[in-house]
Amino acid sequence: MKKTLAILSMLLIAVGCDDSAEIARLRGQVEDLQKQATEPTAEQPNEPTAEQPTERPQPAPVPSDLPVIELPSIIKTPDMTFNKIPAGTFLMGSPETEKDRKDREHQHKVTISKAFYMQTTEVTQGQWKAVMGTEPWKRKYNIKEGANYPAVYVNWSDAVAYCKKLSEKEGKTYRLPTEAEWEYTCRAGTQTTWSSGNDEKVLGDYAWHGNANNVGEQLLPYAYQVGLKKPNAFGLYDMHGNVYEWCHDYYGEDYYKQSPEKDPTGPTSGPHRVLRGGSVSIRVRLTRSAYRLRYIAALRQDNIGFRLVRELD
Repeated sequence: MKKTLAILSMLLIAVGCDDSAEIARLRGQVEDLQKQATEPTAEQPNEPTAEQPTERPQPAPVPSDLPVIELPSIIKTPDMTFNKIPAGTFLMGSPETEKDRKDREHQHKVTISKAFYMQTTEVTQGQWKAVMGTEPWKRKYNIKEGANYPAVYVNWSDAVAYCKKLSEKEGKTYRLPTEAEWEYTCRAGTQTTWSSGNDEKVLGDYAWHGNANNVGEQLLPYAYQVGLKKPNAFGLYDMHGNVYEWCHDYYGEDYYKQSPEKDPTGPTSGPHRVLRGGSVSIRVRLTRSAYRLRYIAALRQDNIGFRLVRELD
């Protein structure tokens, strides 16, 4: 219990001060655990055993309303689908007119000079277990277990270790996307607030997020199975919401104002790594295509996962 409270307290410190919804959610977890600690029990375990949330209906996948671009795909062991993303140039960040934008989203031109493969979904628990043989999310807080749920409670180094082991197994190069690659694939040719446009109500067809009009309740406690919402124009699912996704880059508050135009890879060092996409328990404004979150690389959480890039041969 003390260990869990300490970790949650660290999370409150790690999240950006402007991310009030996330802070409120974490603070609520701390308060709940503190209440548990004061209630008399026959036996006090070292760690709380989280009950599995009640099963909720899982909707069937639905096709996109967007004109999905027909991209070459590959399917690799263990049952991962990757779409080939073409090279291109786009505007990274957000215009000053965008609602809820942050200064750290300075808009600038970026060129992705080489095509690459992007995983169409977040890495699932089944895909993680097939490679690593472990279950880091087991009996953790706010988790629904199952092969098609996102692999969570993995920190940045865990995600990199997964990439390394899969690369060694298949003789190909798998890695985390750079922040620029992530936003490029998320936008899929758009310059709107989300890849689905500027309408928050339309976004509900493409993303699991914490606003009540999305799933009928606020701040849901755990992620949905991957690939159930509509894909973006590149055929990628859950780029907005469901779970945050680790990127390769160190986080730099003002990096956008000095980053190279061609294939930026982030600062060379720093105390934080980049998370993108928002989550099922996060307000809709934090799922915008341009939204950036700094996070301590060593920390693990119930709403943080990742997806892979596979480099071309």
